[in-house]
Amino acid sequence: MRGLVQRVARASVTSRTSDEQHRQVVGSIDAGLCVLVGVTHADTVGIAERLADKIAGLRIFDDDDGVMNRSVVDIGGAVLVVSQFTLYGNTVKGRRPSWIEAAPPEQAEPLVDAVVDGLRQRGVPVSTGRFRTDMQVELVNDGPVTVMLEL
Repeated sequence: MRGLVQRVARASVTSRTSDEQHRQVVGSIDAGLCVLVGVTHADTVGIAERLADKIAGLRIFDDDDGVMNRSVVDIGGAVLVVSQFTLYGNTVKGRRPSWIEAAPPEQAEPLVDAVVDGLRQRGVPVSTGRFRTDMQVELVNDGPVTVMLEL
């Protein structure tokens, strides 16, 4: 499981299904983290729970001395979680990525939900995208700070 974590001043995700004409905001946060989550075939609920713990405790916010020493929990921030199968795109051969390492939606969706549940259990307010829809993510990366987590 992979999580691309971005420290943000704000972030939102809009969504549109194939039968909808207009986009609608389905999730938004102010200061906190925008996390793109990718799932592969070997991932489990246990791995999802560990990723949630890692995200909640990741110390990438400044303390009073300007040192990255505080977590999203410490600052009272929120997390926007968006599923992102393309994190498992393999570009070793050719110019078109292969998606074979990405888990199918039926497997990935409950594991992304487990990450969301794990964050909420740790007291973190969470917003999400909408699985299996056309999404657009808008964010202001603070820093910029971007970290890749892989479990």
